[in-house]
Amino acid sequence: MSETLIETPNETRGEALDARATLDRLWKPGCDFLGSDVAILGGAMSWVSERYLVSAISNAGGFGVIACGAMSPERLEEEIVATQAMTKRPFGVNLITMHPELDRLVDVCLAHNVSHIVLAGGVPNSATIRKVRDGGARAIGFAPALALGKRLVRMGIEALVIEGSEAGGHVGPVSLTVLAQEILPHIRDVPVFVAGGLGRGDAVLSYLEQGAAGAQLGTLFAASEESIAHENFKKAFLRANARDAVTTVQLDELFPVIPVRGLSNEGGRRYARLQGEALQKFQSGELTKEEAQLSIEHYWAGALRRAVIEGDVETGSVMAGQSVGMVKEIRPVADILATLVQQAVDAIKQRENRIHAAS
Repeated sequence: MSETLIETPNETRGEALDARATLDRLWKPGCDFLGSDVAILGGAMSWVSERYLVSAISNAGGFGVIACGAMSPERLEEEIVATQAMTKRPFGVNLITMHPELDRLVDVCLAHNVSHIVLAGGVPNSATIRKVRDGGARAIGFAPALALGKRLVRMGIEALVIEGSEAGGHVGPVSLTVLAQEILPHIRDVPVFVAGGLGRGDAVLSYLEQGAAGAQLGTLFAASEESIAHENFKKAFLRANARDAVTTVQLDELFPVIPVRGLSNEGGRRYARLQGEALQKFQSGELTKEEAQLSIEHYWAGALRRAVIEGDVETGSVMAGQSVGMVKEIRPVADILATLVQQAVDAIKQRENRIHAAS
């Protein structure tokens, strides 16, 4: 990643370099673990985090992550090989632990020397973690609570991502602000990366100073030039404010749904109505509980692809984090990363200037 340190007329080159050195020291554990220049991972976003975006992030000095999602082992192999043809830098693969062919997916990653495997969408078992590590890859897991984070570390997970509810896609109920306070002071044995609602480098810096090793960002990259997302999808990001990125609601505890954060649209409103209709049909005996639950779960089938690939941002699922309000233009990935670094460096310089002014 090329270094661009912007100086104001009253600053010296030395001040800028000192600030960058401070930043590099703070996220060194993350950079060392990932093998990247900056400790910023690309969030794994289905249909978005594929060869073009992943290679762009890694080539720019960050760490790209392929979103395997529901891919078959053969399809994942194709994506890994294509990504390796576009970058010689390290990148990872995000695997969903509930995938019926998880073991084969791990085998594909190991066969192609993928350096890092992210086990997401549930708690991985010890056998899977051991398989990843014995195969020569690094194992990364998600920790939505301190107890689970400690458990995963005992099971052999080598790094954690703590993702707040501000993030896009499937989310938990707790904000990053709270998760960071709960987890960062107590897990020091492995690198911990923060995620959820991050859109500025100075915000990333604040978590580094609390003990984070780096950060994971998705929404900014989804709207980048290299993202294959449809023009309509990216334009929806440009129009949106933070409050437009809302989570789907669960109408009744009889029919639990996993909350998903995306831009409010007609699809989301129809989903709320569908839950009400399914509940009524179950209560009247028209549908069994299983049939009603399936009608709810099948509603979103293909909805993310419709939005990302086909550009249907009205009835499709436009997954986005609350940082979407900070997406002001479609930019190259390298520019996004350079801006994040510059914002962090500027924040360090400003703090040092305040300290000197007060002394």
